[in-house]
Amino acid sequence: MAEREIYMNNKDMLRIAMEQSAEDIGCKAEDFMRGENVIVPYRPGKNVRKYISQPITCNMVSYGNNIVAAVTDEVSDIVTEYIGRYEFYHCFETPDMNWLDARLAQRGQKVCFMAEYYLLDTGRMPAFSCAYETRILEPGDFGELYLPQWGNALCKERSHLDVLGIGAYDKGKLIGLAGCSADCDDMWQIGIDVLPEYRRQGIATALTSELARQIMERGKVPFYCSAWSNIRSVRNAVKSGFIPAWAEMTIKPVSIVDDMVKTEAEKKG
Repeated sequence: MAEREIYMNNKDMLRIAMEQSAEDIGCKAEDFMRGENVIVPYRPGKNVRKYISQPITCNMVSYGNNIVAAVTDEVSDIVTEYIGRYEFYHCFETPDMNWLDARLAQRGQKVCFMAEYYLLDTGRMPAFSCAYETRILEPGDFGELYLPQWGNALCKERSHLDVLGIGAYDKGKLIGLAGCSADCDDMWQIGIDVLPEYRRQGIATALTSELARQIMERGKVPFYCSAWSNIRSVRNAVKSGFIPAWAEMTIKPVSIVDDMVKTEAEKKG
């Protein structure tokens, strides 16, 4: 099969990602490249990623050079002291985070989300074959697929953002699904699910890498998100041609975080 032409390189995608992060928190894209930490007021723009929910008290973002912390007045002094105490990458891990969380609690705040984000490395875009039939899916094909087993690939609550997918089928049965959501104008996020009995056969990697190519062909930047501890997801990202690009840590009011924990517990019965 002839190699398909890709119009963006790594620098293009990194620039687009930084511009989006700047829009998300209210800084300048070049702030992520500075050699020192940057504090700005949290003032998200009009084109933030569509799944970002308020209220947010602080969002810390690092592209591997420093921390850019967008803060509200409630925690500006605490966050400023925090990112000045430790090497920037240690601010995203324990035990240093314990120092932060203890002081946030006195203001009714708590660390909420932590995640690592990946961008495609166009210098190594592997094409993996799949032992099963694969099909490209459009939004009109998603109607009956908003089920728990496809909860990473598709999101029922934001179904209007689901724009493209690739499914793997075993004799007509859907066994794996990679989907992407148009979370912002220029970047589409990939999620992947494979039925447990079909895992460890390379299906996730085949679907993820092909979906990334399909996104690139449409002129968008594919990105991938995972918790550090989700080793299976991280391995799939790396094998599919993605590399770590940036990390985020979000602070929210204690009441919001506790409600999230309660809701998740109720879902699990």
